[in-house]
Amino acid sequence: GATLSNTAYSVNIKERLDFSCAIFDAQGNLVANAPHIPIHLGSMGESIKEIIQKNQGCIRAGNVYMLNDPYHGGTHLPDVTVITPVFDDDKKQIIFW
Repeated sequence: GATLSNTAYSVNIKERLDFSCAIFDAQGNLVANAPHIPIHLGSMGESIKEIIQKNQGCIRAGNVYMLNDPYHGGTHLPDVTVITPVFDDDKKQIIFW
């Protein structure tokens, strides 16, 4: 969150801190969140579950997914959810998002 805030051009992110950061387990369930605006957290897990469902068998280490679909976990169109899988050392199993 601090890196996002420090590098942002948007006043909404840089000064208002209008973003959320969190860690989710391999199934897309919330594990921990940063102390930013938590309103996005309710939909973030659904976004991850949508990415998992739509990309089964294709998710690889280094992939980054971006979603803004209000029907699949997004809130409203100006909000964008960026989702990154984190794999184990062998790059075979997702350990968290």
